[in-house]
Amino acid sequence: MDQHVAHKRPRGRPRKTVADRDDGNRRQQLIAGAARLFRRKGFDATSTRDIAAEAGMQSGSPFYHFKSKGALLYAVMEAGMRAAIERQGTALKAAALQKSEQIGQDPRGLLAVLIQNHFDVLLGPGSDFIPVMLYESRAITARQRATLATLQGEYEAPWVPVLQALHDAGQLRADVKLARLLIFGALNWSVQWFDRRKGATVDELAAAALALFVQEKP
Repeated sequence: MDQHVAHKRPRGRPRKTVADRDDGNRRQQLIAGAARLFRRKGFDATSTRDIAAEAGMQSGSPFYHFKSKGALLYAVMEAGMRAAIERQGTALKAAALQKSEQIGQDPRGLLAVLIQNHFDVLLGPGSDFIPVMLYESRAITARQRATLATLQGEYEAPWVPVLQALHDAGQLRADVKLARLLIFGALNWSVQWFDRRKGATVDELAAAALALFVQEKP
């Protein structure tokens, strides 16, 4: 047997090294830490030194991963939207698997799922990302806003047929497009005033919102 057998080159992507994985983790730490600070203090009042300290890094480390504080802000917003899209898709798939007629077929039940999930995105654990996008968008570029608008459209798309079905059934009397805008406006504003320490739960908030927006079947 030939002792000089050449090793086959492995197919596919090369495995990530420990350093690569560590860089990825540090990037995510920066994004999560920045999201917390941008929400708590605002973009303008948060320094890169603050962000580095929040992530447990040296003061100059954020610039290894992001060109500027503005680039980090956009990364926070994009990460938040992509996570929200994925989470909503998971919630809808779970609802589709349920045999309950109320959730699986009734549009009011589907709207309940969408509202509950949206409140979880806005107010649940790790919910700093979307509020930052809602209130700091003036600090990013027009191109970045356009990309986020595309992601936002992807997120809101599953709501349209549900609202249309409710409108057709007489349970939603408003124009579907206006209803969608008003509903999201009301839900998103909850980040300004909701405080679970004052007694209400997210579940109670979702039930109240559903009762406000749509009627029961006649």
